[in-house]
Amino acid sequence: MARLATFVRSAACCVSVGCVVLATEVTAQTLEAIKQRGTLICGVSNGVLGFSSRSERGEWSGLDVDFCRALAAAIFNDAGKVQYVPLSASDRFQALQSKQIDVLSRNSTWTLSRETELRLAFTGVTFYDGQGLMLRRARNITTALDLDGSKVCVQTGTTTELNLADFFKANGMKFEVVAAPTLDDVRKAYEDGRCDVLTSDASALHGERLKTARPDDHDILPDLLSKEPLGPVVRQDDFQWFNIVRWTNFAMLNAEEYGVSSETLDEALKSHQPDVKRLIGTEGNFGEQLGLSKDWVARITRLVGNYAEVYDRNVGPKSSLKIPRGLNALWTNGGILYAPPVR
Repeated sequence: MARLATFVRSAACCVSVGCVVLATEVTAQTLEAIKQRGTLICGVSNGVLGFSSRSERGEWSGLDVDFCRALAAAIFNDAGKVQYVPLSASDRFQALQSKQIDVLSRNSTWTLSRETELRLAFTGVTFYDGQGLMLRRARNITTALDLDGSKVCVQTGTTTELNLADFFKANGMKFEVVAAPTLDDVRKAYEDGRCDVLTSDASALHGERLKTARPDDHDILPDLLSKEPLGPVVRQDDFQWFNIVRWTNFAMLNAEEYGVSSETLDEALKSHQPDVKRLIGTEGNFGEQLGLSKDWVARITRLVGNYAEVYDRNVGPKSSLKIPRGLNALWTNGGILYAPPVR
């Protein structure tokens, strides 16, 4: 009762002076639980090439996986201290709500209802995407407006279903849904000829096309049916943890912008540039304000890399997907990725 009274008095004081209570004994629980457990429990997809997929040897890789590794690096100085929990679209949010996982890093779209109804919080965007359409090249279709009357394969429990219905209704077209519970099932239905079109996030379609028997027989249309900002999700019960997850994303973006990478980190540690010094912890106590070490960003950069390194090896030019940066380029390079400063 005494602790609760202290928290209430602190909160009341902050309301009167316009400040915000960040981390208290009442709310700052997740980081301590992770440290005591010795591992981060991270929810990922059950198989999206380039984002989170598992090799035959059981090794996880992908852009979403590397974000989990970055969190572990910041907390433990060990990117390997992660337990991955593969989750379907239908059970991902319940797993987070019930505290089976600490964070969800699983190609999930940021929407209003997922925050207001599910009481979850998206910490930012790690990949700006849009809903795409894949079909057989032999159909010689170049625009989504020519898909009237099509059978469309779609994954259940996703915003993809809703966007699909909105698009066809808005354009006065008819379609038939062929629904399946997982993306693998959706692709198999498409390959078996049960539908004419496969729809999912455009980034996922690049991976699904590679999984087909003859990838060159399939086209991904240039049309995008929606905005799909994808990013990590946490519960709304711990603002300290929310900040750690949010600023891990921002730190990787700022590291790219300032030219701090796994290859240049040693040189950056000698830098006299104020922005670089604050970022990597040679000046200030910004990591400690989050509940982490002073060198938390240096840990991330050394063990995982900056955003460009993560993008390039998982979905960019060093991967099999080779997805152009596009919107996911930094704001200084024609994209829209932009991180607040560490100061």
